[in-house]
Amino acid sequence: MSVRPRRERVADPRAIPVARVDSHLQSLEPAQLAVAAVRRRVAERLAPQAGWVAERTGDGLPGSSEDPPREAAVLVPLVARHDGVHVLLTQRTAHLHDHPSQISFPGGRRDPEDADLVATALREAREEIGLQPGCVEVLGCMPIYRTVTHYAVTPVLALVRPPFELSLDAFEVAEAFEVPLPFLMTPAHHRRHRFEMSGQQRQFLSMPWQGVNGDGRPQDYFIW
Repeated sequence: MSVRPRRERVADPRAIPVARVDSHLQSLEPAQLAVAAVRRRVAERLAPQAGWVAERTGDGLPGSSEDPPREAAVLVPLVARHDGVHVLLTQRTAHLHDHPSQISFPGGRRDPEDADLVATALREAREEIGLQPGCVEVLGCMPIYRTVTHYAVTPVLALVRPPFELSLDAFEVAEAFEVPLPFLMTPAHHRRHRFEMSGQQRQFLSMPWQGVNGDGRPQDYFIW
């Protein structure tokens, strides 16, 4: 069995220079981000003839390991609020081995008992943030994303309708919060960072967001 080398980590993503902002790209109209439009667009993308292909297939380095990637899934919860669709995100706790303190979707590695990767995403969301499957409508699976931590992650897109209550797993999740979908889908908010690590050119996307924390106070979130 091969031994995976110790990975370098980005100590402070805010310190990585911004190489480009996608302000030259056109924004979507509000109607294109409503629940009905999102549902229709996902159905079109998942049609057999569509061949949904991601713009980027991951941040993993090709050929970095002889071991097959570990299967995992995340739930991408789109919350249908009265003022539009919001995306439910979590912040991981600082002590975790993989992706500490990062903003993420609820999710994790597939267990042998999981019937499929949709089941993995729903189970992880229930365990991490207490989101019950009964209030989740799965819309479909997005293309696999391969991470530098050697996971093959399947994003499971889902619609969540209030009311619902969350109960966070304090070991894994420091906080859960929502960001309006129009903010995340506005190209002018997309900042592309480039840097070199382990002799390789790397890049990531950031979308800083000023929201409100669980105590009702303004808080800056560095989504990357």
